[in-house]
Amino acid sequence: MTGDIESEASYDRRRLHQWRAGLARAEGVGRRDMLRLLAAAGVVSAVPVALPAPAARAAEHAGPTGEGIVKPLPPELFTVHGTNAETRFEALAGTGFTTPISHFFVRNHTTTPRIDAAAWELRVRGDGLTGGARRFGLADLKRLPPVTRTAFVECAGNARNYFKTQQDRPASGTPWGTGAIGTARWRGARLSDVLRLAGLSPRAVDVMPRGLDDEYVTSDGTNYGRVRRPLPVSKALDDVLLAYEMNGVPLPPDHGFPVRLLVPSWVGIASIKWLGDIEVSTTPLYSPWNTDSYRLFGDAYPPGGSAPLTRQTLKSAFELPWNARLSAHTRHRLTGRAWSGAGAVTRVEVSTDGGTSWRPARLRDPGRPGSWTRWSIPWTPREPGPAALLSRATDSTGRTQPETTVHNTQGYLFDAVLRHAVTVEA
Repeated sequence: MTGDIESEASYDRRRLHQWRAGLARAEGVGRRDMLRLLAAAGVVSAVPVALPAPAARAAEHAGPTGEGIVKPLPPELFTVHGTNAETRFEALAGTGFTTPISHFFVRNHTTTPRIDAAAWELRVRGDGLTGGARRFGLADLKRLPPVTRTAFVECAGNARNYFKTQQDRPASGTPWGTGAIGTARWRGARLSDVLRLAGLSPRAVDVMPRGLDDEYVTSDGTNYGRVRRPLPVSKALDDVLLAYEMNGVPLPPDHGFPVRLLVPSWVGIASIKWLGDIEVSTTPLYSPWNTDSYRLFGDAYPPGGSAPLTRQTLKSAFELPWNARLSAHTRHRLTGRAWSGAGAVTRVEVSTDGGTSWRPARLRDPGRPGSWTRWSIPWTPREPGPAALLSRATDSTGRTQPETTVHNTQGYLFDAVLRHAVTVEA
């Protein structure tokens, strides 16, 4: 994972240099944000080093309405956060390896659009093509060699609320628990096949997909346009899919119908839903979703923030309600899931005494990069009273979940061991 971060940081520095030289575009990004990024990268020296991190966006704090989401949101399956719906992690127990569509979390910046598949088309455009713009209908994509990938999609802010409840330093944004993740079997066409058919130029450096949902307008009236975020060509040509099926059926509206991007192992914002167009560029591209957001800001980071977030981090969680009540002197089967954006999960350890001692859990699935592993362990509690259950995962890179996560103001990539509160009853 370190190599990926260094590569992305180097790539970002080159793009910032090119922006200063007039060789990059930053549509919808304010000059102040770009100056902050340039200062952090050492590209300019006259910029103050204490520019504030971006303010939280009001839409991230909307009330529990579920407005704009199409599918049912029964309270036993979801916690609603404004335009978003978080899966109750305990509801995954017994559901199998993939997440049922009925249980899959929803992350919307605005509302779910209703799109006519027969009229839908994908426009691929930009000076990174050798010819003009190309258009692809859904039937065109289905004529290409289909590929199936089983992979998780996870919001970069998943587990954000634990910065507040476990580390006493709140972060701005939707107060996700652990349920802003789901694993599905995705089927679609390779993005690389579409780009080559469109005439990808050897000079292309960036690929920016954009959704068909409504433009995103903040409470202060700032219009960021439709959700979009650039990918380096190297990632676009690797394992990215134009997915049109999810768990064997056409994509449901809330999950990107008729076509969405799937960027395995990367933060969820990269997997643009309701795909409408893709810009291919010979110059670096920026959007608000890799400048103002989806970087790490805070005391431990440069004034301009980290490089744009790419791979997800390492996590594990119990399939158990928070503050569950468990009987003493009874054998309980504790279950959970662990996942990593950097490699396969190779080990999960569980502590039932608040972290004093650890036991290995049984892994119920082979470790797979970009996916999760279910695990289980028996426990017979002896003493009544409050208790903390802990799980920690290790992946194939050798990384193990830390005790704490370095704070960042927008609450991304929380990966610390969770202290899952339960009560043992006599």
